[in-house]
Amino acid sequence: MSDVVDKQTRSRMMSGIKGRDTQPELLIRKALHSQGFRYQLHYKGLPGKPDLAFPKYKAIILINGCFWHGHRCHLFKWPSTRKEFWKAKITSNQDRDKRNLSKYQESGWRTLIIWECALKGKSSWPLDQVSDWAAYWLLHGSGDIEIKGPS
Repeated sequence: MSDVVDKQTRSRMMSGIKGRDTQPELLIRKALHSQGFRYQLHYKGLPGKPDLAFPKYKAIILINGCFWHGHRCHLFKWPSTRKEFWKAKITSNQDRDKRNLSKYQESGWRTLIIWECALKGKSSWPLDQVSDWAAYWLLHGSGDIEIKGPS
C-alpha cells in the first residue's frame, strides 16, 4: 500500500513531530509543578536526557509516546507502509530505552514511566489522578514503575 500523501507532505508532517515539550509532557510538568515539585528538564547528566529529573528524590520521570516506543496498547499500530523501516526504528527505540533504564538503575535512580495512553485516548486516567500517583511515588515509592492506560 502506498502512502496517501506525497513525499514532501509526509516529510513536512514528520518534521512537525516533537521529541520534547509534547502535550503529555507539558501536562505532567504543569501538574507536578503546581504540587510544589521542582525538576530539571532533559537532564544532561544521565543517558538519554530523561524528560524530568528530580535530583532531590534521585528519581526520573519519562513520558513516553506509545507509537515511538512501541507500547502494546490501543494507541499503537504498526504502520502498513515501509514496514522494515518502522520495525527497525521502533525496535531500536525500545532497545535504547532498556539500556538507559538499566543505566539509571545501576546509578541508583528510580524511574517512573508515564505512557501516553494513560493521559489520552479512549481509555485514560484523569490527569489529577496520574499526577497524584506520580507525586506519591516521588515521595514514597521505592522502585521503578509504569503508569499506563486502564486495560
